Amino acid sequence: MSNNVRTRKIILDLAVTLDGFIEGKNGEVDWCVMDPDMGFNDFLNQIDTILYGRKSYDLWGQYTPKNEDTNTEKEMWELVHSKEKYVFSRTQTGIDNKAIFINENIPREINKLKNKPGEDIWLYGGASLITTFIDLGLVDEFRLSVHPVVLGEGRPLFIDIKQRLNLKLINTRTFSSGVVQLIYHLNRN
Repeated sequence: MSNNVRTRKIILDLAVTLDGFIEGKNGEVDWCVMDPDMGFNDFLNQIDTILYGRKSYDLWGQYTPKNEDTNTEKEMWELVHSKEKYVFSRTQTGIDNKAIFINENIPREINKLKNKPGEDIWLYGGASLITTFIDLGLVDEFRLSVHPVVLGEGRPLFIDIKQRLNLKLINTRTFSSGVVQLIYHLNRN
């Protein structure tokens, strides 16, 4: 009997400013454009799991859209909240009613997750979790949506990366909003 289960990909999908920030100096993300042409819901339909750092999970993992938000935004959040969620935390343990917490041995836990049947996995962030995953060689695809704004300061996407990454450009898309999406795979050669 053969095992035809494909290994799931860890996809880092993030909005980033032209000068490389994922949020402003006060945590603001108001510069992030949700261009309908970008097909973000299509991306959400190709994943079934989201990986969060604890701070990102506290901010966005259980976010409830406001009444004045558009139906498109509400549908997006409904899709986000339909996914299995894992939170990486040094302090919080166990399982709550919406997420499973991982506290140690990240490579082992991620390899178990990648080898389970299912769709691809979204590495949401934050910045320190992204750095950890990059340093451990766990990111398979980088989907960066570069927004047409320069903040000058804020939280950079890449912090304290321990090794050089050689990437292979897979796809580029431009949108009427001025956003350019770059999709890279890690060149493991």
